[in-house]
Amino acid sequence: MRRYFLSGLLVLADIVLLVMVAFFSLYIRFDGNIEYKYIEQMTNALPFLLCAYLIMLGGSHLYTRIWRYAGMREVGAVLRAATGGAVLFYICMQIIGNPLPRSIYIITYLLATGGIGLGRLLLHYAILRFRQCARSDCETIPVLIVGAGDAGAVIAREISQFHKKSRKIVGFIDDDLQKQNHLMGGVRILGTRTDIPRIVHTHGVKEIIIAMPSVRHAVIRDIIEICAPLKCQINTLPGVYQLLDHEVLISRLHPVSIEDLLARDEIHLDTTHIQEYLTGKVVLVSGAGGSIGSEICRQVMRRKPKQLILMGHGENSIYLIHQELSQEYGTAHIVPVIASVRDLNQLEGVFGQYRPDVVFHAAAHKHVPLMEIQPMAAVVNNVFGTRNIAKAAGQYGAERFIMISTDKAVNPTSVMGATKQVAEKVVHVMNDTYPTTYITVRFGNVLGSRGSVIPLFRRQLAAGGPLTVTDPEMTRYFMTIPEASQLVLQAGAMGKGGEVFLLDMGEPVKIMDLARNMIRLSGYEPEQDIPIQITGLRPGEKLYEELLTAGEGTSKTAHTKIFEAPLEQVDGTWLKEKISAFMDCRNDMEVIHILQEIIPTYHPNHNV
Repeated sequence: MRRYFLSGLLVLADIVLLVMVAFFSLYIRFDGNIEYKYIEQMTNALPFLLCAYLIMLGGSHLYTRIWRYAGMREVGAVLRAATGGAVLFYICMQIIGNPLPRSIYIITYLLATGGIGLGRLLLHYAILRFRQCARSDCETIPVLIVGAGDAGAVIAREISQFHKKSRKIVGFIDDDLQKQNHLMGGVRILGTRTDIPRIVHTHGVKEIIIAMPSVRHAVIRDIIEICAPLKCQINTLPGVYQLLDHEVLISRLHPVSIEDLLARDEIHLDTTHIQEYLTGKVVLVSGAGGSIGSEICRQVMRRKPKQLILMGHGENSIYLIHQELSQEYGTAHIVPVIASVRDLNQLEGVFGQYRPDVVFHAAAHKHVPLMEIQPMAAVVNNVFGTRNIAKAAGQYGAERFIMISTDKAVNPTSVMGATKQVAEKVVHVMNDTYPTTYITVRFGNVLGSRGSVIPLFRRQLAAGGPLTVTDPEMTRYFMTIPEASQLVLQAGAMGKGGEVFLLDMGEPVKIMDLARNMIRLSGYEPEQDIPIQITGLRPGEKLYEELLTAGEGTSKTAHTKIFEAPLEQVDGTWLKEKISAFMDCRNDMEVIHILQEIIPTYHPNHNV
C-alpha cells in the first residue's frame, strides 16, 4: 500500500503541475494579456496535454522508481519523458485541428521539464533528509578514501548521500601528483600513500577505505602494509572483475584480510583450449569435497560439461559441494559418488558406469604431522590410491588425467611429500602404459585450505593468542584457491602427456611476517597485544619449500604462470616391485626405508 500511495501521490502532483504549467505558459506567451479564445483553446487541449505527458512519464517508469537512489539515469528519464510528452501533445493537437501558437508548446515543454525534474529532486532529498534524521544518534566516523578515481568518487557520493550521519570523509589519497590539493566532489585530495600515517594522525581517521578495484595487487599490498600499523578499520572493494558498474557500493566493502595482502593479479586463461577438453565431456573429480577439489568442480561447471562426477569418501563434504552446485546449475548434470581411491574394485565400478573423459585427481592425505606418525596410511592413500585411479582412467579410456601434487614432493623431508613424489612417478609411468594423457600439476600452499596456517592463526587470534610459528626463518609459497584451480584447468589443456607443470607461486612469504601482518590487520600490535611463540620445527617440516629438484630442468610454456619440468624416466617394472614391497612392511621404519629407496633425495628431518 505504501508503494502505491507514493505512486498515486506523484501522479496527482504531476496533474496539478501540468495544469498550472498549461495556463502559466499562456501568461508568459501573452505577457499577462490573454485573450479568452486562447484560454478556451487551452482548456479544450488540457486532457490531451495531461494524457500525453502522463503516458510518457509512466512509460519511463517515473512512478515506480526508488527515488532514494536517484542519479543521472533518473535525470535522463525525466528529459526523455518530458520530450516525448511534448511531441505527443503537439501531434494530438495537429490531428484534432486545434493548434495552439507554436511558442506555447515550447514554453509548456520547458516548464513541465523543469517542474517535474525539480519535484523529483526535492523528493530525493526529502527522503535522504528523513533517513539521516532517523540515524541522528549515530557516531560520526572520520573516513579517509584511498583512490581518487571512479570507485572512490562513487563511494564518496554514497557516503554523502546515505551515510552522512555515520561517516565523515576527511579527504582522498591518490598517487597522481597532478591531482594533489584538488577537490573531487567537494572533498580535497590530501596527499599520496606515503602521507597516510600523517593524515590519519592529523585528522583522527578511524576508517580507511581502499577504493582501487582495478590496480595491481602489488599496489594494494603496499597500501595495506602502510595502513596496518595505524589501528584503523581498513575496508576494501573486491577486484574490478568481481564488480558490476552499479555495484560499487558501501555494501560491497569488506574488511581487509590477509588474503587481500597476499592476493595476486587476475589470471588470464586460454578459455578456448579449456573449453575444448571440458565442454560436453564427462568429468570426474576425486577429493571433490576438499578445498582444491571443490573449487575445481566450480570451475569445471562454468565450462558446461556433459556430466560432473563428485567423488570423495567423506559424505558430508560431498553433500555440501553437491548442494552448492545444484542450487546454481540444477541436478541433471551433477552426480555425487561416495567412493575411496583406495578401493580398486569400487573405482572400476564408478569408471565403468560413468566412463569419464577427464579425471582431476585431488584426493590425498596432506597433513604433514599426521602422516609422520602413520606413514603406511599416507602410502595407501597417496601411492596406492593414485595408482588405482590412474589405472582405472587408462583402462576405461579417459582422455586426460590431471593429478594435483605439492611442492613438498621436492627433496622431501616428510612422509607426505615423499608419497606425493612416488605418486608423481606412478602417473609418469602410466603415461607410457595407456593412451590416456597423464599430467601432474605441482604448487605450494593455498590460502584458506583446510589445515593451512591462516585458519590456525585466525583461531589463535580469536582466543587471544599466542600465535605459534615453528621457526622465525620459515617461508612458504601461497596462492589463492581459485587461482590454483584455474591454473590446474589451464595446465590440463596444455599437457601432451608425462609432464609435471609448476605453477608460478610468486615470492615466498615468511610465516613470521604473515603472523605479524595478521595481528596488525586485527587491530593489535605484535608482541605488545598478541605474543608470537616459536615452537620449533615439527616432524617432517621444512624451513623452505622448493618447486624444483636439482635434477629437474624447467622450461617456459605458452602461459606466463605455468612452467614445465619433465620427470626423469622411471622403470615401470622396478617401480611396481618397490610399491608392492610396501605390503610386506611390518613397521613404520620399513615404510620409510622403501620410500628412501624410491626417492634417494628423501631425508626425514627426525628419527622414526
